[in-house]
Amino acid sequence: MDAPLPSSAVIFLTGCASGIGAHLTTALSRRGHKIVATDVNEAGLAAQAESARWDTTRVVRHALDVRREADWETALNFAEHALGPIDVLMNVAGYLKPGYCHEIDVASVELTLDVNVLGTILGTRAIAQRMVRRGKGHIVNIGSLASLAPVPGLCVYSASKFAVRGFTLAVAQELSSHGVSVSLVMPDAVATPMLTLQETYEEAALTFSGDKPLTVEDIERVIVDEVLVKRPLEVAIPLSRGYLARVANVLPQAAKVLGPLLQKKGLKAQAKARAARG
Repeated sequence: MDAPLPSSAVIFLTGCASGIGAHLTTALSRRGHKIVATDVNEAGLAAQAESARWDTTRVVRHALDVRREADWETALNFAEHALGPIDVLMNVAGYLKPGYCHEIDVASVELTLDVNVLGTILGTRAIAQRMVRRGKGHIVNIGSLASLAPVPGLCVYSASKFAVRGFTLAVAQELSSHGVSVSLVMPDAVATPMLTLQETYEEAALTFSGDKPLTVEDIERVIVDEVLVKRPLEVAIPLSRGYLARVANVLPQAAKVLGPLLQKKGLKAQAKARAARG
């Protein structure tokens, strides 16, 4: 049986210069945990630390390009030296650029796959080696509802998140006998800079087809109250949209009916979001 999370756990996060990673760093450190906050954007990470007033006795920062194996080893060695063995790894860093398959540039394709897929694989592999030796640990990978249902207009992002889900589910089976848990968190659209950049892309209309975007506080609640406590294999947020995504996954032909309706709703929501932003 998995050991409970220590009250002052060492949690290693990626993508902490903004969005979900930044919020979780603040929220988890305030709950008493020790945080290793990483990002490839060192200036953004430093600015976030200052604006959020991260407690330097609980939060340490380190540069990390998740696409590079050597960076992972350097950052993990630093983390263990500074705070001790890592209890939880959260692979949060992600990249998204809307675009149809016949229009998106190759550089964006490569960056999406490198950050979202390669980065998750390298991080999971690196920390798994350490956790297996200790016989315990928890890896939390951030997927998306796009891990369950393909999203036209975000085809490359969908491919990357499908890959993250397949990898995570397989790794969970591989590591379970070693005392290491693996969870996949699959949120709908979250009000972060990644969502803001999609407001001007018609291709991203389906991103806005829900009732309203999730907040980073919504993600925090699920991770703190459910994921870190129960260590589920996967969880979709919200459940209602998760069920819809699973239907689209099992019955892809349903997209021919649902897709246009959701796209129309999303375009209206996009227009409202742009208008509200001025």
